[in-house]
Amino acid sequence: MPRTILVVCLGNVCRSPMAAVLISRALPGCEVTSAGLAPPVGAAADPRAVQLLAQEGCDLTSHRARAVDGDLVTSADLVLVMESLQRETLEERFPQSRGKTFRLCESMDLDVPDPYGCSRQMFSIVLEMIKQGITCWSSQLELEDTVASADSHGEAT
Repeated sequence: MPRTILVVCLGNVCRSPMAAVLISRALPGCEVTSAGLAPPVGAAADPRAVQLLAQEGCDLTSHRARAVDGDLVTSADLVLVMESLQRETLEERFPQSRGKTFRLCESMDLDVPDPYGCSRQMFSIVLEMIKQGITCWSSQLELEDTVASADSHGEAT
């Protein structure tokens, strides 16, 4: 299982901070960080994201937007983006991200739309998509970890 996961979106004030907090909860053994491709550096998370995550029992109040950089990408075992275009952009800017960058909702073949500037209802829809993507990734990563553990103990898979 990856030990370090980087979650990337455009502004790092809505989708990636929500996803990072929820991934941390789903995979407590992983270090999860988030960043944006074009963030308002230092900005707080969108108030609607903060409110929705509070209802999930998570605290986003201390989050501040930051830009993705080469060190974050290099140190990540897995990079999750929200949209296909973000993956392309990330791989162009940071070639070291190739082979370890995937969309959060890859298994559903979906991009997670940007709710910035939209209604609370749109934020709720996006949150549900994020949760579905995390469920898929959590299951996949736990399965890979189980198989790897069995292989390391010489058990048949």
